Amino acid sequence: MRTTERDIAVKVLIAGGAGFIGSTIASACLDAGIAPVLLDNLTTGRREFTTGRTFYEGDIADGALVDRVFAEHPDIGAVIHCAALIVVPDSVADPLGYYRANVAKSLDFVGHLLRNGCHRLVFSSSASIYRAGDDLTVDEDSPLAPVSPYARTKVVCEGMFADIAAGTRLRVLSLRYFNPVGADPRLRTGLQLPRPSHALGQLILADQDGVPFRITGTDYPTRDGSGIRDYIHVWDLATAHLAALRSFDGLFRDGTTATAINLGTGRGTTVRELLAAYREVTGRPIGAVEAPRRPGDVVGAYTRTDRAHQLLGWRAEFSLTDGIGHALDWAAVRARTLGEDDRG
Repeated sequence: MRTTERDIAVKVLIAGGAGFIGSTIASACLDAGIAPVLLDNLTTGRREFTTGRTFYEGDIADGALVDRVFAEHPDIGAVIHCAALIVVPDSVADPLGYYRANVAKSLDFVGHLLRNGCHRLVFSSSASIYRAGDDLTVDEDSPLAPVSPYARTKVVCEGMFADIAAGTRLRVLSLRYFNPVGADPRLRTGLQLPRPSHALGQLILADQDGVPFRITGTDYPTRDGSGIRDYIHVWDLATAHLAALRSFDGLFRDGTTATAINLGTGRGTTVRELLAAYREVTGRPIGAVEAPRRPGDVVGAYTRTDRAHQLLGWRAEFSLTDGIGHALDWAAVRARTLGEDDRG
């Protein structure tokens, strides 16, 4: 049966749906009356995040499995592709593994989608692909200059999908994420890694371990020398995907086959300012030490948000302190929720 614009979002396949962002998107879908179908190989995702949800364990490159998903759920109207490896230093150490997981498997996946007659793809891309201007802001037309293998896999995928869309019925919306923080406010899911590599995760670990927080890179051209990021609450990120599903067909009425939208708050926060916000939320005088940049680190950027508001009718609603608070709430229950001891 042909899927109409009105019922696109009745059922959605989320690749990588057992990960931090994918599982949060699934929660937002459920809250909105959309049935998520999760596909995840559990390389980094957690089985606990699939409880009570339709779940297929396996790889996006497994054509027989993807065929079975669509055979059993012919009413899937769109796909959200969150499946990827995402740790920048790891991508520097293992570029072959990152290109295989993020690019080669994505190529296979899109072939499986087209074979099954699914032509709406929302792709999880990254703001790490940009070269920021002198004011450290970017928009969707800013030049691309990825500096890590991870970021380059996102650029390659966007180009690959655009080429495929130009010659097929595929339509692709790439959502370029800035820096997710926080957790599902209802604490159904959150960051699954016991020792995350991103700045807020490292801050929470330093606080828990009673050691100073390491500010990696202090010679950047920012107002205080530390890197700058656009920290977006993961629940805001999830609701942006709902807006994307509802707006999807309208984005392509003019004949466009592939497009991109940045998802961020429009506010830049340096690492030192993140530390100050953390101290404000916790009331604790967390210490800090300066350290060199890590492989693949960049100064960072924050986004202008006009396009997301105009095309999706969406703006971020949660503050940075909300994100820190929800991340701390999740950190307090993560091990228990995932059935782990305190060491993860």
